[in-house]
Amino acid sequence: MFISEIFYSIQGEGELTGTPSVFVRAAGCNLRCNWCDTPYASWRPEGMEKSVAEILAEVEQHPARHVVLTGGEPMVAKDIRELAAALRERGKHITIETAATIAPDGIACDLASLSPKLKNSTPDAKLFGALAGRHEKLRWQPEVVREWVERYPFQLKFVVAKAGDVEEIQLLLRELGGRIPPDKVLLMPEGVTIEAMRAREPALVELCRRHGFRYCHRLQIELFGNTRGT
Repeated sequence: MFISEIFYSIQGEGELTGTPSVFVRAAGCNLRCNWCDTPYASWRPEGMEKSVAEILAEVEQHPARHVVLTGGEPMVAKDIRELAAALRERGKHITIETAATIAPDGIACDLASLSPKLKNSTPDAKLFGALAGRHEKLRWQPEVVREWVERYPFQLKFVVAKAGDVEEIQLLLRELGGRIPPDKVLLMPEGVTIEAMRAREPALVELCRRHGFRYCHRLQIELFGNTRGT
């Protein structure tokens, strides 16, 4: 597997916020979000090839039961299912952070952290050319999201840049056929600095209060900034 980084930190987002976890960040992604905060693992993947055995050895160096498979997009990584199965055999709690464009196909997973991309993620066609069109076609796959939701414990996270994004979120939820309780929908402020996040917080909190969604802080930005290995 081509791995960008493996590090021990605390989960900064979602239902397990604050939980000590080992993060295995796979390099490579099938989308091109214009606000991507890990371009080194997505747009221009950096890292090195590691075997499943090597990854497991690094994970076992840390005293954490929770392991987060992230990216980029971890579901495009070679041997991701083999790695997840091996982690399950070792009694690890597995969170998979995915944009939910690829079906799970039975992968071992204890928490599917699904982050479908909104229109605000689509990159400028002048800069990305055909990749922008490909991103727009691929970013929302309702059949795939349904498969994850029906088979795993899940949380549904959306990156919100403006208040109008909530209308799109509600439309996508309706496409899923009313399967998603509002408290399983987490809204995160777009931004890679604490200042940018705080500027969006008041409006986002009000949207959560109005619609019953959950506000999702990005604790890693608060504690460490937008830095690798955190």
